[in-house]
Amino acid sequence: MPAPRGPPEAPYNRAGMQLRYSERDEKFRREFRAWLAEEVPRYGDPPPPGDWPARRDYDCGWQRRMYAAGFAGVGWPAEYGGRGATLTEQLVYYEEISRSGAPYIGANFIGMMHAGPTLMEEGSEEQKAAHIPGILRGEEVWCQGFSEPSAGSDLASLRTRARRDGDDYVVDGHKIWTTRGQIADYCEMLVRTDPEAPKHRGISWLIMPMDAEGIEIRPLKTLQGEGEFSEVFYNDVRVPVANRVGEENDGWRVANVTLRFERGTAFAQHIASLQSLIHTVVQVARRVTRTDASAWGDRELRRETGRLQSELDALWALVKLSVSEAARSSVPPPAGSAIKLAYSELYQRIGELGQRVLGRAGLAKTDVSDWPTQSMLWNALWSIQFTISGGTSQIQRNIIAERVLGQPRDR
Repeated sequence: MPAPRGPPEAPYNRAGMQLRYSERDEKFRREFRAWLAEEVPRYGDPPPPGDWPARRDYDCGWQRRMYAAGFAGVGWPAEYGGRGATLTEQLVYYEEISRSGAPYIGANFIGMMHAGPTLMEEGSEEQKAAHIPGILRGEEVWCQGFSEPSAGSDLASLRTRARRDGDDYVVDGHKIWTTRGQIADYCEMLVRTDPEAPKHRGISWLIMPMDAEGIEIRPLKTLQGEGEFSEVFYNDVRVPVANRVGEENDGWRVANVTLRFERGTAFAQHIASLQSLIHTVVQVARRVTRTDASAWGDRELRRETGRLQSELDALWALVKLSVSEAARSSVPPPAGSAIKLAYSELYQRIGELGQRVLGRAGLAKTDVSDWPTQSMLWNALWSIQFTISGGTSQIQRNIIAERVLGQPRDR
C-alpha cells in the first residue's frame, strides 16, 4: 500500500511560529521508520475481537517495545521518562505510526493521552512517582470514570458521591461507557465531594484502583459485538484521600485539563490514520464494479473523495496549531474542541462513503474475497460513537462559540 500523504512541507505560521520539517526532524523520521519497518512485521497480528485480556497483553507488549527503544511517550518531557521530542518530531511520529500500520496504542490510550499528562500537570510528586513510570512502560492500564447514566453531555450533573471518612473517601455511584474498564488497573474518576455546592464546584478528581473492594464491572456489547465499554458500580468503595488530584472540590478544573488533552492532542494519531482509510476506500472503489465499470469511474464519487481529502488536510493543519499552542502553554487550547468536532464528523463521512462503495458486501463481518470489508465495516460502526464520546458535537459547538469566539453562554 502506498504511504499516505503527510502534512504539507510548507511552513505553518502563527504568532511568529514556523513549523517545517528540519534536518533533525527528517533524521528522526529515518530512525523511527527504520525501527518500525523491523518491529511491526515481527510483532504479529492482534488477538481476535472480544478477548480483552489477550488484547491488553498485545497492546502493553507493544508499549514495552516502544519504551525499550526510546519511542514511548515521544512528546513527554525527559524528566518523566519521555523522549522530549520537539513539536515537529511529534508530528513526524504520528505520520510514521500511521504509515507503518503499527499496533494502535489501544489499552494504553487513557493512561498515555489523558491520565499521564494530567498527572504531570496537576499531580503531586508522590502521585507522579507512583504512576507515570508504570503508564509509560505499559505496566498500568487506565480507564475513565466520567460519564454516568444521567450525566453525559452535562457532565457536571454527575451524582457519584465520595464521602470523607478520616483518611479515606467512601465512594458510591454508577459510571457508564467506561472504555476498557474490565482490564484497567486504575480509573481517572470524577466524584461529588460537596453535594451542597453548585454543581461545577463540588467535584473532585480521584485515582481509583479498579481492584478495590466494592467495584462491580459489567461489559456492554456494542453493534460490533464487542464489550469494549463497561458500566461500573461502586458500593462503599474506600479510596485514600491521598489519591485525590488537586484540591477537594476543584475537580472540575482538573477535569477540563484532562478534556483539553483529549480534544487537543489525543486525536492526532487517529487523524493521521484517516489518510490510510481514505486510501483503502479509493483502492476498493477501483475494483468494485457498477454496471461493468469500476465504481471509481463515478465522477461524483471522485469529487466527494477529493472534498474529504481536502478537509482532512485542513484538519491536520488545525492539529498542528493545537499542538504548537500546547507546547507553549503546557496544555492544549480550547480550540481543541474544533479538532474533536471536525474529526468525529469527518470520520463518520469517510466510513459511510466506504460502505456505499462496498454496497451489500459492506454488511459482511468477515472479509469478502480479498476485499478489506471487515475493517471497513468496523470503521463505519466505530465512527458512530465519536460524535458522542469525549463530549457530544453539540457540546463542542457550545465550547467553540463561548471560549473561542466569545459568544454569550448557552443558558
